Amino acid sequence: MEDRHKKILQRNRANLVKELDPSNLYDLLFEKGVFTQDMIDEIKGSGTRRDQARQLVRDLETRGSQAFPLFLQSLQETGQNSLLVVLQDGAPLPPITPSAPPQVVRPAVQPLPIVSPMDVDKQRIDVLPLHPIQKPSTTPTPSPEGEFLKPKPQLRQRRDSIQSYKMDAIPCGHCLIINNMEFEPLSELSNRTGSDIDRDKLERRFKALNFIVEVKTNLKQRQIKHALSALSKKDHSQYDCCVVIILSHGTEVSHNRFPGAVYGVDGQYVPVQYITNYLNGQNCPSLQGKPKLFFIQACGGGEKDMGFDVSPDEIEPSSGGPDDQTDAIPMSSSSDSLSMSDEPDARATLPTPSDILVSYSTFPGYVSWRDPNSGSWYVETLDQIFAENAATDDLVTMLMMVNHEVSQNSARGLYKQMPGSFNFLRKLLYFQTQE
Repeated sequence: MEDRHKKILQRNRANLVKELDPSNLYDLLFEKGVFTQDMIDEIKGSGTRRDQARQLVRDLETRGSQAFPLFLQSLQETGQNSLLVVLQDGAPLPPITPSAPPQVVRPAVQPLPIVSPMDVDKQRIDVLPLHPIQKPSTTPTPSPEGEFLKPKPQLRQRRDSIQSYKMDAIPCGHCLIINNMEFEPLSELSNRTGSDIDRDKLERRFKALNFIVEVKTNLKQRQIKHALSALSKKDHSQYDCCVVIILSHGTEVSHNRFPGAVYGVDGQYVPVQYITNYLNGQNCPSLQGKPKLFFIQACGGGEKDMGFDVSPDEIEPSSGGPDDQTDAIPMSSSSDSLSMSDEPDARATLPTPSDILVSYSTFPGYVSWRDPNSGSWYVETLDQIFAENAATDDLVTMLMMVNHEVSQNSARGLYKQMPGSFNFLRKLLYFQTQE
């Protein structure tokens, strides 16, 4: 779709979501070739009328140059003239270039053999018996099963609607970074030397990826909740993505969805599963169907990973610094911090969210290592991989690269670390990059 048509749709998205009746458009948009049946089925299954309208408009922007004029024509044919006038802006309908009809290749018709009634019980010598077609041999000793040509199963076609998320809004979206470095004495948590290095790297990186970056430092538990709640109440309708990054101490807690928790500087923690709830489709409607990304640099528990022996060919020797520190706190079983009665918009009883990815610096239950002079292993690697590969690779592929690189490190020549993620994205995600 042309950029000018995309801008018209984006400028009028609120009106389209409010007034568009998608149910009358599906058959027309399918007949005109704007959407495939798979895409229409996915739009129908996206929820309420408003949800369907929002998804329809979003998917419409990914279609070809004729999608916009065909959409206007469909609005006209279904009597949705008020929206038609707004989108036309007083201009006539753009000309529609008819597509050439597909060329149909018909098989040559062979005449059937003529058989006399007297010969019905006889086989004509000029009618050859049918035998299976022998498959050309490609190996010196073909197996018996390979002697005959079998029909090739038809490959399943890829759905257009799951190729990749729309990520072309300018700016792309909000990025909130919470950096907890200095902890209150009563918390009995050590200060996180080197976390400011992580903060600076991530702030520069996500600004380069065209995000609006907001940094908050040394937040207590209640302030973390307030910052997330404020982010969820923003209008994200003009953006394509939202990112939350938390740099803090962490611990392992009981959970039913996303493991782990992060600490406020007052020694009280917030479970990761509640952090994600602030931005799910129910609590933040303007982010429905859009990717919500969470990057957690904190320990998942207090266990130190000593790794296991492998062949020297399978590893690339790399070591951390002698002064590497961990962000670990022993597992907490207290139910007090799991209580969210002061935050009714963040409940653990919501359905499993979609379009969410949580990337952890370490495997649940294990410590996460940080160098006071160069920052954490995870953030340093994440920043480097994004810088080198964001222009060509999708997010999940890059996180796999991060996993591999961090797994090569050793703390004090002994301890290991393995990042990982819980991925509920439905499509590939490619960041914007500055060419």
